[in-house]
Amino acid sequence: MTYLWMLVVTGLMAFDAHSAPAQDIADGPVLSDATDDILSLADAPLESLAGQAVVVPAMDVEVSTVSRTASTVGQSPAAVYVVTGEMIRRSGARSIPEVLRLVPGMNVARVNGNRWAVSARGFNEVFANKLLVQIDGRTVYSPVFSGVYWDQQDVLLEDVDRIEVIRGPGATVWGANAVNGVINIITKRARDTQGMFAEGGGGSREHGFGAFRYGGQIGDSLHYRIYGVLFERDGGFSPTDAGDDWRKRQMGFLVDWEPCDDQRLTVQGDFYRGQTERRYDSVMPAPPFFRSGVDEIEEPAGSNVLMRWSREIDEESDWAVQLYYDSIDRPEQISGFSDSYTTFDLDFQHRFAAGRDHSLTWGFGYRHTRSVTEGVYVVSFDPPSRSFGLISAFVQDQITLSPDRLNLVVGSKFEDNDFSGFEFQPTARLLWTPSDRQTVWASVSRAVRTPSRSDQDIRLVAYPAAVSFAPPGATFVQALGSRGVDSEQLLAFEIGARAQPNDDFWWDLAVFSNHYDDLVMRYPVTPFLPAPSLPPALWPFVATNAGRAHSYGFELAATYRPTPCWDLRGGYSFLKMHLDAPPGQSPGGNQEGTSPQNQAFLQSSWNWGRGLELDLIGRYVDTLLALAVPSYVVLDARLAWSPTETLEMAVVGRHLLDASHAEFATRTFHSSEVQQEVYGIVTLRY
Repeated sequence: MTYLWMLVVTGLMAFDAHSAPAQDIADGPVLSDATDDILSLADAPLESLAGQAVVVPAMDVEVSTVSRTASTVGQSPAAVYVVTGEMIRRSGARSIPEVLRLVPGMNVARVNGNRWAVSARGFNEVFANKLLVQIDGRTVYSPVFSGVYWDQQDVLLEDVDRIEVIRGPGATVWGANAVNGVINIITKRARDTQGMFAEGGGGSREHGFGAFRYGGQIGDSLHYRIYGVLFERDGGFSPTDAGDDWRKRQMGFLVDWEPCDDQRLTVQGDFYRGQTERRYDSVMPAPPFFRSGVDEIEEPAGSNVLMRWSREIDEESDWAVQLYYDSIDRPEQISGFSDSYTTFDLDFQHRFAAGRDHSLTWGFGYRHTRSVTEGVYVVSFDPPSRSFGLISAFVQDQITLSPDRLNLVVGSKFEDNDFSGFEFQPTARLLWTPSDRQTVWASVSRAVRTPSRSDQDIRLVAYPAAVSFAPPGATFVQALGSRGVDSEQLLAFEIGARAQPNDDFWWDLAVFSNHYDDLVMRYPVTPFLPAPSLPPALWPFVATNAGRAHSYGFELAATYRPTPCWDLRGGYSFLKMHLDAPPGQSPGGNQEGTSPQNQAFLQSSWNWGRGLELDLIGRYVDTLLALAVPSYVVLDARLAWSPTETLEMAVVGRHLLDASHAEFATRTFHSSEVQQEVYGIVTLRY
């Protein structure tokens, strides 16, 4: 750890040696919108530090988190990064996980043609459970597995305003499961998407895709948009054919009504249906007891509707209330297993000034979820159906210790849930701004990951080779949940600094040390025969809170503009983790070695004039030791031409350095390798 802290100190010493004097924006050229927007705030509770007089373009970029007030990068005592809509367009990405590869410290790997493993700061899995993901304020994760079905989380990328990513705990406002990070996907307001947008394309792996959006207005105060997307994608490469094609269609709407300058009512909704294919190895209670290469077809479908009403009372006071309903169904055609759930969520927040040096933010929320499953021999839940609620409240005091220089944020989230009972998640964050071009911050936070139904209710039967915790000589292995499983806990220490020495260069460094307790492990109990006529013996492993872990590392991001038409963005992250599990117990999903120790990326964007753009993105990902996935280097390229303001034609090449490579591996189903691909896109904007 010593060299990490030395790195931070060295960066701080560089402030005085390399920073330009504070100056007004008008004294020099400003960065383009795309470069400016890279720097932003994502941690909502810290946004009200309005006492900071930050006026440098890159340090004064204003963003807003769903149902929260605005803040700037110079007021952010947290490890944050923002991917803007322009960065998404220049990347050529076709899905949200692909976009998240642009964020330093994010662990993103493609498992097969329709499955992803996404996490931050370690513990990467297909159902990584220490990351909270939101789309316009709507939390998207499965209460069955506490992870995210990334094949369900699709938005029209043209309508994404930005994706704000917090690396590290954000539980003080967002609550449980915001342990290692928070992802906020924020779409544009309806008034910013007026007119028509149409897109179509296809290629070697993208069999075909299309999107349409139309935005209009009624009077001066009401704006709306409607959209639709569809695509069909080929699976990845596997010698035995992983059977992992992916098809989906989705439509939705958004209405913004602003009856007066200080109020806004938003109503939005989405409807989707898809089809994902996968291949896996299965067990059965009768001879031959085991079957390899079972093809399965899932047909996920869902809908959601959200309403948000906000009002700004004055510059120091505002409130917002949000309500949403979400319904998801994932039936499997072959096995007969199905997983469906509905969620009702209410959230309220109020911010106001309490004296000259205090800004208080408080709020409360309620969530009710109904989970219904239809089990089969391989996997079932006991009970099959379960309803559970969550009551929450939070309070924070943002204290000005020295005007324009030093601020302290203290607060906590309080929750009561049906899985682990009462939880509290406090934080303390200190922000020092020695000048308008420099920020130094430090924090200590506590966060928890509440149990899911897979921790408490699951009954999973698997062939020994299909799970990580099978003992030698086992016939069948059974993973059993336990109602005694409690929350996993994190105590996180962070320190960071960011600076903009001049208008063309900016860097950001964050260092962390995470201490985990009560991680869910699985311990073996006595094997048994389910019936005398069934020779396979079941060896049960029961869930329990017995693990501990320590991780540390750092993330470095930088942007540089060598010339007015050339932008460079890069990042590097280092992660070291040690897991302490009792002898004989399995780590299950809490496994070290599933996230790379070293990652780096560099994006180069040229504007050649006459409507020509060239983007190159190179990435390096280190070996995944636990999964025997070797390191790899990737090069993506995008060449675009806009002959008119309304027409854009682009060719995108991905994974150009090799024919195929593995990025992840899982025993749950057959993995496949990511293949080299080329596709074209034609876009019309009116």
